[in-house]
Amino acid sequence: MPSRVRVGKKGIRALGVAESFRKRLGSRAVLAGVVMRSDMLVDGFVFGACTVGGMDSTEGVIEMWRRLGRMDINVVLLSGSVISWFNVVDLNKLHQAINIPLICISYRDSHGLDEVFRKRFPSDWEQRLSVHRSNGERSDIVLRTGYKVYVRCFGLLPADAKNVLDKFTVDGRYPEPVRLAKLLARSALNYLEPFLGPEAGFADVGGETT
Repeated sequence: MPSRVRVGKKGIRALGVAESFRKRLGSRAVLAGVVMRSDMLVDGFVFGACTVGGMDSTEGVIEMWRRLGRMDINVVLLSGSVISWFNVVDLNKLHQAINIPLICISYRDSHGLDEVFRKRFPSDWEQRLSVHRSNGERSDIVLRTGYKVYVRCFGLLPADAKNVLDKFTVDGRYPEPVRLAKLLARSALNYLEPFLGPEAGFADVGGETT
């Protein structure tokens, strides 16, 4: 698959995706996406949703991508693959759908989730574990800010992922598109929470792009 990321290029665009939720099984989590240039100019956003404790986060992010309809985005930065109370994103499926490089970022070391899946989700823990394992191993990267993050890379090498993340990280360990997406998701959740019960669909979260 050809990559749209040329890390030596002065200006590239990233879509940062993050989420916010309350721990109520069956309710809806808010997903937010921010399109940002590497000069830190924001020029797009989109909202979506997935189910807290469900297994629909992959479809939620793909739907956001389709509704965004942007052909000028070079890379997607996803904040975590196990989101919204163990709703596991299928990174291989997501990468195939978006057809551009994908960097999934996590911020802590982990000893695995096998036992957590078994205890909390006895009816479908095998499915969750299978998707989680298929996402592959993480590579640790030290950003130019001095902070370590852990990445799963699709469509580019970890060394190129570091260059991309360094372009978008001003301070700490959170790239700006992801940091802003998290703030938007949290604000949207606070406003929309009364409408995000188990029956709420993607349309309830609304959202459009610029």
